Amino acid sequence: QVQLVESGGGLVQAGGSLRLSCAASGRTASSYAVGWFRQAPGKDREFVAAISGGGDTTPHDADSVNGRVIVSVDNPRNMANLQMNSLKPEDTAVYYCAADRRFGPIALMASSLRYDYWGEGTQVTVSA
Repeated sequence: QVQLVESGGGLVQAGGSLRLSCAASGRTASSYAVGWFRQAPGKDREFVAAISGGGDTTPHDADSVNGRVIVSVDNPRNMANLQMNSLKPEDTAVYYCAADRRFGPIALMASSLRYDYWGEGTQVTVSA
């Protein structure tokens, strides 16, 4: 079992930055790939970024955030981070981290169905 807890959300003005964290607990948490997703009111859950458990493979990010996010892992602390810059009002959503046993191509990692564990989410609100 892996438990995930997100933190770092909040209210920020457009153009600002936020750093989201995902704390993982469980015996083999650091070996899991981590995906970040978001869901805005009335919309489907959307892939944001993904990284391998070791952080040693080029991470993936969605076109909608390309160039504005940096995803990383901090294995000694069993944490994954999502640094978001140049935030836009359309980035407003609940952000979730998820864990998967395997890291693969973006076409696979972008599917929420492949992830075994999910956090409860953290709200990000970007004001115009």
